[in-house]
Amino acid sequence: MDIDGKVCVVTGGAAGIGRALAARFVTEGAKAVVVADIAADELAKTAAEIGATAISVDVSQEDSIAALIAATEAQHGPIDLFVANAGVGGFPGGVEVPDEEWRRVIDINLMHHIWAARHLIPGWTKRGRGYLLTAASAAGLLTNLGTAPYTVTKHGAVALAEWLSITHAADGIKVSVLCPQGVRTAMTEGD
Repeated sequence: MDIDGKVCVVTGGAAGIGRALAARFVTEGAKAVVVADIAADELAKTAAEIGATAISVDVSQEDSIAALIAATEAQHGPIDLFVANAGVGGFPGGVEVPDEEWRRVIDINLMHHIWAARHLIPGWTKRGRGYLLTAASAAGLLTNLGTAPYTVTKHGAVALAEWLSITHAADGIKVSVLCPQGVRTAMTEGD
């Protein structure tokens, strides 16, 4: 995708892969880059350092994602590229992991993608274009031993992206999936 003149949003954009993507979009000439994150201090610092807009978001809440999309479009115009990058590593273990931890990981690693698509696709369909980049991890293609919630939700994010791509291709909507293996970030280092 040619980023020049586009409005881009990156969830989980205050650090790690999200920060790197947001910084690259700025240097590629995006009209606006919105860095969205729950980590307020890092969010403000990153946005100031790379020249982006900071918007606080809790991706585990649909209304927060809807507010992020509405605020971005009110400030900068329609979103061209939405990077659903925010994620958590999850509690180690399998099916014995407590339900509340499963729900937290599901909401952040999977539902966040569903909610973003739910609020973006109608506008993108009317415009005849839009791009969703799903950050899913290699765990969405392979099994990450030791953490079932992470693996299951990342597989779900890949499946959703495939479904969206096929279902909305004729609407001009593009979908890609980023599936990196271990990348040295605060998330992988346990910070």
